[in-house]
Amino acid sequence: MTISARGRIVALGVLLAAAKASCAAESADNFQPPQYSIQRTGAAPTIDGRLDEPAWFAAPAIAEFHFPWYERGEREQTVVKMLWDDQFLYVAHICQDAHITARHAEHDDPVAEDDCFEIMLAPDPDCPLHYFNVEWNVRGAYVDGRRPEGPQGPRPTWDVHGLRVAGAFVGSLNDDADRDAYWLGEVAIPLSNFKDVMPHMPPRPGDRWRLNFNRHGGDVNPQYSQWSPGDTPTPAFHTPQRFGAAVISDTASPFPPDKIAPSTSENQ
Repeated sequence: MTISARGRIVALGVLLAAAKASCAAESADNFQPPQYSIQRTGAAPTIDGRLDEPAWFAAPAIAEFHFPWYERGEREQTVVKMLWDDQFLYVAHICQDAHITARHAEHDDPVAEDDCFEIMLAPDPDCPLHYFNVEWNVRGAYVDGRRPEGPQGPRPTWDVHGLRVAGAFVGSLNDDADRDAYWLGEVAIPLSNFKDVMPHMPPRPGDRWRLNFNRHGGDVNPQYSQWSPGDTPTPAFHTPQRFGAAVISDTASPFPPDKIAPSTSENQ
């Protein structure tokens, strides 16, 4: 091997190591991320804000949200479930909220001023600093973003395509004189938005993603809650080193195929 060839190989190794380091997201402690298994749905849910499909009932809920920056007020909890198929990632959530704020209704409106819910998703587990975020309110207004080099890196223009959001609530909007119960969202995110980052498209059982869910905003009692708790002294959601882990499961929701008895003339 010539000196110049050896030099090129060494330089290539340095570049590969640097690229790998640029994808790393290091946590300062022995943080163990929460994990969730995303079940596959045999029938795509109707995105209507009703959450009445059997697949949603059968899917497991993620663990309770944390309140890493709690100071005062009522800790209002959140229930979240996910499903997947070859084309979509589905998210359903119910948010306790005694005073629901939702003034905005369009894409790229300042949704963070309202009570809102957010997913942050890093589809390539080997590059968790490359992540996407989509944030919405009960009226279907949403904002979206992409961070290919982590929170401090560039923010290229990116719009999620084909997003479907439906919401519902029990209570009233933008009226702090009464007490509301909750609001919910049902969302379908086309996986094609992440195909240049995902290891496999469509996903394969066993694929792992890094992700987090966040809540904040509203006029009354903002709590800055999260599924996987942050590690910053003040509220900050762009912390990929603290994202949880999600595994694509081959388990079917509501029932795995081997648990469904075939129909016969005797039991009809």
